[in-house]
Amino acid sequence: MIDKRVPDVAAAVAEIPDGASVMIGGFGESGSPIELIHALIDQGARDLTVINNNTGNGGVGLAALIAAGRVRKMVCSFPRGTTETRFPELYRAGRIELEIVPQGTLAERIRAGGAGVPAFFTATSVGTPVAEGKEHREFDGRTYVMERALTADYALVKAQQGDRFGNLVYNKAARNFGPIMCMAARTAIVQVSAIVEAGELDPEVIVTPGIFVQRVVEVSDPAIESRLIAQGATYP
Repeated sequence: MIDKRVPDVAAAVAEIPDGASVMIGGFGESGSPIELIHALIDQGARDLTVINNNTGNGGVGLAALIAAGRVRKMVCSFPRGTTETRFPELYRAGRIELEIVPQGTLAERIRAGGAGVPAFFTATSVGTPVAEGKEHREFDGRTYVMERALTADYALVKAQQGDRFGNLVYNKAARNFGPIMCMAARTAIVQVSAIVEAGELDPEVIVTPGIFVQRVVEVSDPAIESRLIAQGATYP
């Protein structure tokens, strides 16, 4: 019997090693897997390459992982949040690497990785520093730059509901990056607000099929990032 449930967030991230590449869902607090990120901080993995839309906010979640010195390199579109300053400090000090990727290109690189497409051409970033050193080609009189697909060892994702097979449905903008990250990672670890019985999810509304998910953990009352930030919370 297929059962991808794990008992808690600590067990879910226990095997992530030093030096791993980790995609972390987000696009706002609806998709930020704060409990999984905090479990990863407690677990102690270092020298991580993290792929995310941004570098987090406040002193919790991804921002806390960066502040703890666990991230060697960030691959993201927005390297500074409105309430986060630790990443810029570390970057200016030469203690963390940064690869800037336009947001649409980031999503497509992840999608391509999950689909098995090694690279693609896009006009985005042509003529900017982001395109330097990359292959350029002309199609129908317009210049395009080649972007390579992104994959990762692990993905940490937040969804609304899941079942023991790993089938998932999401809350609003959580599905912007969550589904493609599950596809592009070798091991997708997902926290859900509720694990429901097999067959309870309407097949017509399932966004991520269980074939792309390896572990599911229930976090019935997930933290709300904006509330933590408003309270001045930090982790650990």
